[in-house]
Amino acid sequence: MALSWNEIKNRAINFSKEWESEAREHAESQSFWNEFFNIFGISRKRVASFEEPVKKLGEKRGRIDLFWKGVLLVEHKSKGKDLDKAYTQALDYFPGLKEAELPKYILISDFEIFRLYDLEENTTHEFNINELYKNVNLFGFIAGYTKHKVVAEDPINIKAALLMGKLHDALKETGYDGHPLEHFLVRLLFLLFAEDTAIFEKRLFTEFLENKTHEDGSDVGSKLAELYQVLNTPQEKRLKNLDESVNAFPYVNGRLFEEFLPIVSFDTKMREALLECCYLDWALISPAIFGSLFQSIMDKAHRRNLGAHYTSEGNILKLIKPLFLDELYEKFEKVKKNKTKLQEFHKELSTLHFLDPACGSGNFLILSYRELRKLEFEILKLLHVESVLDIEAIVWCDVDQFHGIEYEEFAAQIARVAMWLIDHQMNMMISEYFGQYFARLPLKKSANIVHGNSLHVEWEDVIAKDKLSFILGNPPFIGKQLQGKEQKEDMKKIFGKVQGAGVLDYVTAWYLKAARYIQNTNIKVAFVSTNSIAQGEQVGILWKELFDNYKIKIHFAHQTFNWSNEAKANAAVHVVIIGFANFDSDNKTIFEYEDIKAEPHAKSVKNINPYLVEGDDFVIEKRRKPICDVPNISFGSMPNDGGNFLLTDEDKAELLLQEPMAEKYIKPLLSASEFLNGKNRWCLWLEDLEPNDLKSMPQVKQRIENVKKLREESTREATKKLAEYPTLFGENRQSKSNFVLIPLHSSENRIYIPMGFFNEKYIANNSTSTIPINSLSHFGILTSLMHMTWVKYTAGRIKSDYRYSNELVYNNYPFPKNVSEKNRLHVEEKAQKVLEVRESFKDSSLADLYDPLAMPPKLKKAHQELDKAVDKCYTNKIFKNDKERIEFLFELYEEYLGESN
Repeated sequence: MALSWNEIKNRAINFSKEWESEAREHAESQSFWNEFFNIFGISRKRVASFEEPVKKLGEKRGRIDLFWKGVLLVEHKSKGKDLDKAYTQALDYFPGLKEAELPKYILISDFEIFRLYDLEENTTHEFNINELYKNVNLFGFIAGYTKHKVVAEDPINIKAALLMGKLHDALKETGYDGHPLEHFLVRLLFLLFAEDTAIFEKRLFTEFLENKTHEDGSDVGSKLAELYQVLNTPQEKRLKNLDESVNAFPYVNGRLFEEFLPIVSFDTKMREALLECCYLDWALISPAIFGSLFQSIMDKAHRRNLGAHYTSEGNILKLIKPLFLDELYEKFEKVKKNKTKLQEFHKELSTLHFLDPACGSGNFLILSYRELRKLEFEILKLLHVESVLDIEAIVWCDVDQFHGIEYEEFAAQIARVAMWLIDHQMNMMISEYFGQYFARLPLKKSANIVHGNSLHVEWEDVIAKDKLSFILGNPPFIGKQLQGKEQKEDMKKIFGKVQGAGVLDYVTAWYLKAARYIQNTNIKVAFVSTNSIAQGEQVGILWKELFDNYKIKIHFAHQTFNWSNEAKANAAVHVVIIGFANFDSDNKTIFEYEDIKAEPHAKSVKNINPYLVEGDDFVIEKRRKPICDVPNISFGSMPNDGGNFLLTDEDKAELLLQEPMAEKYIKPLLSASEFLNGKNRWCLWLEDLEPNDLKSMPQVKQRIENVKKLREESTREATKKLAEYPTLFGENRQSKSNFVLIPLHSSENRIYIPMGFFNEKYIANNSTSTIPINSLSHFGILTSLMHMTWVKYTAGRIKSDYRYSNELVYNNYPFPKNVSEKNRLHVEEKAQKVLEVRESFKDSSLADLYDPLAMPPKLKKAHQELDKAVDKCYTNKIFKNDKERIEFLFELYEEYLGESN
């Protein structure tokens, strides 16, 4: 077990006194380093060797004075020799070392001077031997007190996962697979971490493998099986004649080594792969992110991009800080000067319980626990300013305050072990501060991670409501289109008869189940979700249910941002974070983003609506008629013709060459694709077909017969009935006047949805919507930034593109009230200007013109002038951003809603 820092510092002082006058490199250097390692309670023989032979550049060979593979290289010189030259000499050994053997530190000494190079942090520390006790913390890595810094894509974590992946593949090739393989790897993870962080003696497991197993690997499996049995047996119950190499391992418990696993068959390469894992410094591994990386090694496809499969610490903190951490620190600041209240607060921390009902490999639980322990540490530093005799008695927070449910068994196992690992790291932090070693071994408590389907498991069976404080996590992101049979059954189970639930994302099931679970409690919930649950039709379905039947209140929200991990080729997801409860709060916060990759700005608000802006609790539902007194909108006409009525430029020319009379029945067809991309399309529009004309148009007649046959053969009764009218489009909604054309789908990258203004000679098909109007002012309002802001918040999405909805977007849009004739004419003038500028770019499609990067300055300026004119119809207020616009529109919408009720 690791020595306390007090003991280490005392030994450092004694060491300095004993060696301060030594000067001869060869006479006493080995004794010097043996005693140096003894400062930390480590046997030098266990971790490092003297005079390690190594091949240098070229054919030269050399010997490293002292070498600890993968950790430390020491170059020792006589007193007064050139230490810079010694450092260069140390670097000369690197080409002859294997990748896994490369050290993280170089230590140069001449007895009097110590110079430590940290090659990963790129730092250098130099001090006299008499100052060793002041600098002894720099050598925490020897004793297992290594401080780990979490970085978004930490190479040490990636490397560790890849090494484990290499071992996983080798084991799997032997036929060792499934649960035994997963459990075997989880045990190895614990052992590797334990020997590098002072849970075990330094290098205890590595030495066991090196010295007690054959090089051909033939007995590795049986030796590990024996070791696992010993680790699960208390010292007093072990066989008296056990080999000391095995008996030296402490009793672990925690049920980690309880289950019997089939014995693994190793060979030479597999043994080397395991030893390669051992030579990595596992004290540097972060349990906070390694769990996800470790889980992803099981999938070779995922392993090619390991960095994309963990959730970054920064993103997790966006959830846990407003959910509980910020509030706890505020309370800490208030009570920290009052010892009695501080003790009460410490007790409160130890009674908090957390549940992640889709915990994966435990990222959210691990970081939540780490932050809770950090806060406890701040409390302990204030409560115990004098030395502490028993650290265990003062540390009250433990892993059994954390609960999880996870669908995949392997991930659940990783989460449980990772919680022990982060617990030990936090214990070592406290040990370092108080100068006394503290480790919870044998493991008496564990995080309560349940393997099962979270939507089937009763959460009350995992953790009782009256004990639980917080629910958190990021349940699966699976949209309606990607849900398999099992997910769809889960949705039916949770939503039952909730109308329209079939369009909801899978994550919404956790929202509803959480809402039911927290009824009449003070439990707070926060989930990461795809942003689709805060926009479009999902809002009206999900949040109406949560508001009306479960009295949910949103306490904080992160508006849409990029859930990325800064990993190579990482696919970003657009997400929101929503914190809610069954009770109201006076302290509500919206975290706003200038763009999805920016850092958030916190804004205190009175209330947060489900669109995640300030405003009253309401949802926008589909309505058949517009909420305002404006023309009705409809879909374009649907041919239902099997393509027989449709013509390309070539088709049209060929038909007219043979049947010129058809010209008066051919009209331009407007579909979303042709409209946006500047392509021509035509259709036969036979609404006023003269029977006599048909006699001289045999090709047109054949097309009509094809339509009739197609409809007659349909399995749909409605389509069969349409066979009686084979000259007509299946659904004829053609406007009899000028109309606005709106493509139903448009890229979210565009500032404006390109809309058109056409006369009745153009036929709009069902990939568009049309609004009959006689005034350009209506077109101007719809193509303005004001309307686009409404679209952003209320339209549904296909992937991330807008899906314009007649009933949801247009029919609910709050048009301006009581517009003066002057303002109306001003909008018409500016709308006409937009059309004229567009027309001036005859060789460019609307898709090109409205590409944000390619949009001509003239067109952009014309739109901006139109925006100002439209804004003026609403208010004299100048809107700074979309957030102000939507808040204004929601207020106006509520006015209209009140008038219509």
